[in-house]
Amino acid sequence: MKASVAWAANHGGMEASTRPDPPLHPFLPNSQIELVNPALERGRIRSVLFDFDGTLSLIREGWQQIMKPMMVGVLLDLGTGEPEAELAVIVSDFVDRLTGKQTIYQMLELAEQVKQRGGTPRDPLDYKHEYLDRLWQRIAGRVQALKSGETDPDELLVPGSRALLTGLRERGVSLYLASGTDEPYVLDEARALQVDGFFGEHIYGAQDDYKRFSKALIINRIIEIHGLSGPEFLAFGDGYVEIENTKDVGGIAVGVATDEARREGVDQWKRTRLIGAGADVIIPDFREHAQLLPYLFGED
Repeated sequence: MKASVAWAANHGGMEASTRPDPPLHPFLPNSQIELVNPALERGRIRSVLFDFDGTLSLIREGWQQIMKPMMVGVLLDLGTGEPEAELAVIVSDFVDRLTGKQTIYQMLELAEQVKQRGGTPRDPLDYKHEYLDRLWQRIAGRVQALKSGETDPDELLVPGSRALLTGLRERGVSLYLASGTDEPYVLDEARALQVDGFFGEHIYGAQDDYKRFSKALIINRIIEIHGLSGPEFLAFGDGYVEIENTKDVGGIAVGVATDEARREGVDQWKRTRLIGAGADVIIPDFREHAQLLPYLFGED
């Protein structure tokens, strides 16, 4: 599936970039594990960081379908005469570009877009809270079903997540979770999915004072605490931020290009973006953990 088609299928149907998908790379035998960087140094991993939404959790699947229309509506209300389709492309561009960073950065950009059109923006935190209220209407039932036991937590995890986390814990590495979603939500949803125990106190999320948190800060702190260098640090993520931040410190970056709606196969839009950010390995999910972990830990 070409990137533009995949994006339309998985990101609300708005027009996507026509940039072609990057070529396929070698795969681990009999697997969907794509080795973008077959020469990476393996077998030294001591600490591992996970992104949350889209990497482990599928609770917030479809969040773009809430955020983007809200933002288009804000810009339409300015009465500039710009066609809705044109505003949709503008919004889509900056939302996608900032995905993986704290939600507030998308709201800061929305405020800037309002200013550019001669309007007076609301406080970006107000925009963020409105978005979160709208998103909650979409996902409240999912969270409540998890907490009541009506939904098996594994149904709202990226397939294979629990087995992968168990395999990492058995190898004695330190596990961390860092998300651009607000920290209280991350803590609550990690508990609902019953994965919080893998991370203990090492679960971090966005703050209203957004300058106090970033994935880069968390990564640098992990490296300092554990005295890590290069490929002793590994990160899993479905956004460009954690991938770029990991490569900035010489770590190993695994891009999780999950098709969140179908819970199987590769989302080509994600794959293209993750490879562009520097991912060493691309996987559709964690179903092939029994091949992936021995490869990363040099046990093969």
